Amino acid sequence: VGLVRDSDRSVRLRDEHLPGSNETAYDFMATDLEVMAGDFSLPGAGSPVYGRIFPQHRVVAYYGNSSTPLLGVLGETGPEAAVGRVLAAAAPFVTPDRPVIGAFELIASVAQASAGSDGDYSAPTALEDLQPWIDTARASGLIVILDIQPGRSSFVDEVKRYEPLLRQPGVGLALDPEWRMGPNQVPAQVIGSVDASEVNEVSAWLSDIVLEEGLPEKLFILHQFTFSMITNRDQLIARPGLVNVIHVDGIGSQSLKLQTYGFLHMDPQPWYNGFKLFIDEDTNMFTPAEVFAKVEPVPDLITYQ
Repeated sequence: VGLVRDSDRSVRLRDEHLPGSNETAYDFMATDLEVMAGDFSLPGAGSPVYGRIFPQHRVVAYYGNSSTPLLGVLGETGPEAAVGRVLAAAAPFVTPDRPVIGAFELIASVAQASAGSDGDYSAPTALEDLQPWIDTARASGLIVILDIQPGRSSFVDEVKRYEPLLRQPGVGLALDPEWRMGPNQVPAQVIGSVDASEVNEVSAWLSDIVLEEGLPEKLFILHQFTFSMITNRDQLIARPGLVNVIHVDGIGSQSLKLQTYGFLHMDPQPWYNGFKLFIDEDTNMFTPAEVFAKVEPVPDLITYQ
């Protein structure tokens, strides 16, 4: 039986086999450690998929929809070929203190210019089309992030389409408020937005899944490149079991991207930072060496689109 005492960050374990003492105290050495109870005999132990993501690792992801190259580099190949491309992109970001995990960020629900049969201006991807990417990623030590562009639907409703996939280890979630439309808005005609209250509803639902299933922690990512994309951002709640990331998005020159990152990155933990690199659209795209030298703080998550 153990108790955690938050006042001094200690764990106190009952030890009946220690003569003269009923209790042994162990101090935490870092404030980011969590105490978890349960059976931790996990398959694949030692793989990053089953371990802590940040700050022990850095993540490098390729972004896109699996059915078309128009939405990102993941649409250019199948999952097996994509593994090699992601790992090659990730290699320059390895440092002695932070190994790198590769990732697929798959656009699961894609915003549309027309209403569609259900009128929500978003097209979901069939679960059976996403599962092979998840299986390939897991077999290769990569993680998967399901990216949601909900159109006029809510993030809450759209995310729940993918519950069977999100109940699997190594499958995280990204919300893209650019494509969260109001009742009279159309994707690509305006930049969308979401309030922190809706994000918190999604994160509570996902955190409950992680805790109920006893899953390894999941990436939970919010894309942002303008202040207005996330209203009441200071009210966002960092949930247990989730690795919470503000992902600074947006196309532009190095100076413009650094300015945007300077305004929008989060500091300090429990929020981490992401940075997106657009292979075709950025002006003088950052090299890995330039990311380390110029982007402060150095992002925890780097995504190529």
